[in-house]
Amino acid sequence: MGHRQVAAHLGLAEGTVRGWLRAFARRAEDVRRHFTIALVAIADDPVMPEATPSTFADAVLAVAAAHRAAATKWPHMLTVSRWEFAGRAISGSVLTSPSTAI
Repeated sequence: MGHRQVAAHLGLAEGTVRGWLRAFARRAEDVRRHFTIALVAIADDPVMPEATPSTFADAVLAVAAAHRAAATKWPHMLTVSRWEFAGRAISGSVLTSPSTAI
């Protein structure tokens, strides 16, 4: 799904979503690293996501895996979307400047 479809689905401007995706892409390695560490810390027997050719995709998979681990450990986390989980876990800094530590 591209930025246009996401923008339409969310009822947002295409430029807003495009900006989010670009910001995420700039931070993808930091996000991947942070959520891989979180996965190991949360899960009793962590299952690491398979690596892909894309750092962006690796970051998305790491967020999803950490969210699944959290939902397994704390079932109330099932009511929280993975992106809300990600935002809470890093205080919204996923889309901030690279100088902001995750």
